[in-house]
Amino acid sequence: MRLLRSTDLALRVLMRLAVAGASTPTTRQVAADMDVPYTHTAKVVAELQHLGLVDARRGRGGGLALTGKGRTASVGAVVRSFEGDGDVVDCEGATPCPLNSGCRLRGALRRAQEAFYAALDPVTVADIVGDPTGPLLLGITRAP
Repeated sequence: MRLLRSTDLALRVLMRLAVAGASTPTTRQVAADMDVPYTHTAKVVAELQHLGLVDARRGRGGGLALTGKGRTASVGAVVRSFEGDGDVVDCEGATPCPLNSGCRLRGALRRAQEAFYAALDPVTVADIVGDPTGPLLLGITRAP
């Protein structure tokens, strides 16, 4: 299974904020740290804020901070939020699959997708920033 770029970026933003400590980096700083476009990062941060995982404050003294909910968030839940619960393949699309009425593949792919999410469900954001990841994340932080 391949994750959407927005899902990958969301996980990286959460990881970066989990090691931020008392500092509150801006969206622009996080985008620079992750070497991704600011506009993409801003959209992801807005969704993470909507989910209650990130606190974003504007203006002087503002910045991004991981919420308590964000620190204990399940990686599986974050991935589901960004990826959606749709099928892995589109059997009903513009050109419906001729095997649709008797196909077993869609069910097998759905079970595989659920197994993927189930493997990520017990993993929290705090879990994925332990050594050696946390120090590596701090190492890529650029000075303001």
